[in-house]
Parts: sequence; structure tokens; C-alpha cells
Amino acid sequence: MQSKGIITNKTLNVRGLVLDLSEPVVMGILNVTSDSFYEGSRVATEKDWLKKAEKMLNDGASILDVGASSSRPGASDVPEEIEIERIRQSIGSLLKEFPNAVISVDTFRSKVANVAVQEGAALINDISGGSLDTNMFETVARLQVPYILMHMKGTPQNMGTLTNYNNLLRELISYFQEKIVRLTSLGAKDIIIDPGFGFAKNIEQNYHLLHHLEQFHRLDKPILVGVSRKSMIYKTLGNSVENSLNGSTVLHTIALTKGATLLRVHDVMEAKEAITLYKQMLQAG
Repeated sequence: MQSKGIITNKTLNVRGLVLDLSEPVVMGILNVTSDSFYEGSRVATEKDWLKKAEKMLNDGASILDVGASSSRPGASDVPEEIEIERIRQSIGSLLKEFPNAVISVDTFRSKVANVAVQEGAALINDISGGSLDTNMFETVARLQVPYILMHMKGTPQNMGTLTNYNNLLRELISYFQEKIVRLTSLGAKDIIIDPGFGFAKNIEQNYHLLHHLEQFHRLDKPILVGVSRKSMIYKTLGNSVENSLNGSTVLHTIALTKGATLLRVHDVMEAKEAITLYKQMLQAG
């Protein structure tokens, strides 16, 4: 099964096991914080995150992406020691309850990444692409875990003001090429790229990236798309984050036709349905 531009026969080494990416997979968002932009993704107690994780896994999530510090625009910075403690507690209880779960940790801090992997995390998802912690690239290379390399300028606190580009696509591709070379030279394995929808991009720029998503296949890396319930949907439709599930599914489907490998989502079942229908279309020829 293949459509134009999609990378096939891709795998990730996760805790010594092979995760097949030859077909698109879903990453479920699990925010162990009370400061996520979408209330439905906040699970600040152990009971809540275990319940949420169980549903996501039953609905077909291949990866759980655990975040202990919000990266929404304007979010307050969480002290490193608090982020580490939240990560220790959440990963420990998740793997005790679901020992076969593949856990990614959403962090830009190398110390948090190191603790997370020690606790059993299998991937690191860095919104800053190594720009907010100069030790991150060396850390993920040493840990030999898959690394999600996202594009962002500035910080969550000021990125909304940093949306000026001479050529958006060219600048992002150059950004990824440079960082992939650096990571590879350090011995990092299994790099995934994320264009960073909503991070230092306005609504028009987000849709421009989605429209041209296939251009990123020249990097020969799996592509993660994170558009779930973001403002590019509800501001365009004139509704709210709570009413943006249908819009999220529409954009997920478009991303699949452009060759997205991973969908990072709040609503796993609906994303899995989009993948199933997309695969059926490909099979029908």
C-alpha cells in the first residue's frame, strides 16, 4: 500500500521493540498538567491519566505522548523540578498499569528527557528542536531513543510574534536539514520531523504548510502532524476548541493524503477511523 510521496517500510526502535510506520499511526495526547489549551486533554491526577490512557490505547493509539508542561501560546514556564516529578509519577504509573505501552515525553529539557527514558519512556518529543536546551541533541543521541524534531521560533511565550518568513517552506526545510545533519553526526537514530503547526506560524502559514506537506518528504524522515483542535481550525470555522473535533478529522484526512506518518491527536478513535478509511481508499485503487 503506497501513495505518492509516502515513506514506506519505516520502523522505530522503541525500548528494543520495532514499531512499524509503513502505515500511519496515532499518537494520543496525555497532558498531566492543568494548563493545556484543551480542557479535555488535562489529566492532572493519577486516576484521570490512567483512565484516559486506557481509552486511548483501546481506541488504537500506538504511542502515548505525555506532557508535564504546557506549550500552548503564552503558557507559563513550569520549573524543571516540577516537570521532572510529574514525569516520574505519570510514566511510573502508566507503565505499571500498561507495561506494553509506548510512551513519548513532550519536553524541551534534556534533564527531563534523561529522567523520562530512565523511567521507561521510548521517545522524546521536543517542541523546540533543540533550541531551548543546548544539551538536548547530545542527550537523545546518547540515549538512542527516537526523537521528534519540531520547528519553532522563540518560546511558547513569544512565538506568536515571530511569524515573519521570506519563504516559509524553504526556511523550514533548511532548518530540518541542518538539524538532521547535527543529530546524525552525534549518532542519533530514528528522527521524526514535525512542521510545528501553530508554533511561530499564523493561520494562513499553517494552511500553506499543510497544502505543501508533501515537500517535506525530500528529508526522507517520517512526518508527524499535530493540528488536533488547534486555533487554525476553530478560528477559521468561528467555533471553539470544544467544537473542533470535526475540523480536526478533516485536516487529519488531508494530512494523510499528503503523506503524514504520525497523527498527534486528542481524539484517538476518530483519527484511527480516518486512517482506516484512507487505507480503504488506497486499497481500492
